[in-house]
Amino acid sequence: MAERRVYLDHATTTPLLAEAREAMLPFLTEDFASAGSMHSGGLRVRDAIGQARAQIAQLINATSPEEIIFTSSGTESANLAIKGVAEANRRRGSHIVTSVIEHPAVLRSVEFLESQGFECTRVEVDGLGGISPEKVLAAVSDKTILIALHHANYDLGTIQPIAELGKVAAERGIPLFIDGSSSGGWLNIDVQAMNIGLLSLAPHRFYGPKGAGVLYRNRRVRLSPIIHGGIQEDGRRAGTENVAAMVGAGVAAEYAAKERKARVEHVSKVQAELWTGLEGRVPHLRLNGPNPGPRRISNQLNVSFEFVEGEGVMLMLDTRGVAVASGTACVSKSIKPSAVLHAIGLPESLAQGAVIFSPGKDTTTEEIQYSIEACASVVQRLRSMSPAWDEFRRGVIQAETAPGG
Repeated sequence: MAERRVYLDHATTTPLLAEAREAMLPFLTEDFASAGSMHSGGLRVRDAIGQARAQIAQLINATSPEEIIFTSSGTESANLAIKGVAEANRRRGSHIVTSVIEHPAVLRSVEFLESQGFECTRVEVDGLGGISPEKVLAAVSDKTILIALHHANYDLGTIQPIAELGKVAAERGIPLFIDGSSSGGWLNIDVQAMNIGLLSLAPHRFYGPKGAGVLYRNRRVRLSPIIHGGIQEDGRRAGTENVAAMVGAGVAAEYAAKERKARVEHVSKVQAELWTGLEGRVPHLRLNGPNPGPRRISNQLNVSFEFVEGEGVMLMLDTRGVAVASGTACVSKSIKPSAVLHAIGLPESLAQGAVIFSPGKDTTTEEIQYSIEACASVVQRLRSMSPAWDEFRRGVIQAETAPGG
């Protein structure tokens, strides 16, 4: 294994912010009381959780900290939003609108509801993974009780027109749930201006701890709990609180709010350097999703290398000290090509060769240049062993990509 390590997998998870870790430590040692206890130790813990709610609320411009519900993960938040709204509004209707490229946490929650008698319309997307507000509006019916979409696509990096989608939902009086697990802390989110009724966040993707998820719920949105027991989280999410993780999530949100502009400016620069370098050094590759710019989140590039498998590229890069992903963490154990890449019409040969590079706020230009050279070497090595590359070189098959990308 290489001694040098370059981490380009920030879209999967980020390192814990030092300030968040320091804030968490007291609640792993002396301030270990339960938030439900009535003694002074419990009061200190409740105050800390209250502060974390306020920090999260400020990040997304929620009306009140009381609109913030802590969960264990972005996945649980999505489940609570979708199943909770469906259960609370069952008498009003049984129809949900979503898209074909949502995260599995959303799509499988919808599939579960369909097994319980609900109906769902899955809106198709364009070749860059964009969701059309007009198509969403056309999918809405008198029975629609929820529109469930995402902000930045977890696989393609495509940024969706949330303000326009929120306007569609508001005009029809339908709650809009936005999966912000990939965008929280990186993109500007104003739940009031965007007419977002529910929003999930994953703090570990903006330098917070794992084990804490967030669900924003506008107080006008009806929501039933899906975990039953105690009265924690105002009765909407039972279970003893993970206080340290909540505190760390709050601090991470505070720093994300203060540093977001500078972080995005830096990460956008190294993202562009990475794509320009790969495009110049590796023939026959394709960028999946929009070009770096306003339609693409700054911390992610999904690149297909033709005539090789993305998993092979990932594993060989790891031996050279570069950590990337060949798919999302939730589905990467599957050998099937990404369903998102299939939805945008990508040929299977390119879908199998997809690799996700995701720089972070501390990624350096030197690390990017090292990764470009390592990737060029790895792809060249894998192609030298590829029967498809050999057939292409002999003119037996055609390439899906141009020599320059």
